[in-house]
Amino acid sequence: MADTYDLNDIKRRMQGAVAALKHDLASLRTGRASANLLDPIEVEAYGARMPLSQVATISVPEARMLSVQVWDRSMVTPVEKAIRESSLGLNPNTEGQVIRLRIPELNEQRRKEMVKVAHKYAEAARVAARHVRRDAMDLLKKLEKDGKMAKDDATRGSDQVQKATDSTIAELDAALAHKEKEIMQV
Repeated sequence: MADTYDLNDIKRRMQGAVAALKHDLASLRTGRASANLLDPIEVEAYGARMPLSQVATISVPEARMLSVQVWDRSMVTPVEKAIRESSLGLNPNTEGQVIRLRIPELNEQRRKEMVKVAHKYAEAARVAARHVRRDAMDLLKKLEKDGKMAKDDATRGSDQVQKATDSTIAELDAALAHKEKEIMQV
């Protein structure tokens, strides 16, 4: 971390945790089709592992269906295999270069498992935000100890960091509550 205190940088780093959580939550299946659902899938393509979105176009033609238009005909089988082997529980139906994925209804037990996964994602994001807070507090103490910052400024800075942390955690909790409600909706 730099030897200067910058509240905007601290807030930006905390917002990184919020963005990561929102990305992780978008990849959770809620019973409705979403192109983000296939984000975690990587395909063995051209001698390397690539995200599915780099070898195909993903669209949502219906509320419970995804369509994957593979660009290269030779990649259809590896894409199909990657989808089948993913932990998403989807069964691909291939028609030429188009793979259709029907999104099945979630049962109550699977919904509760999804909520647990969402809580794990949220806790990881909270921990990341707290790490940013800890780094900022350590920097403030170091600057005060080295005489580069007055005690009053350090105290004011630590109050600002705590407020930024509280606001970030509230934002994380709101995102989790929204996703939990979406998952449990039948």
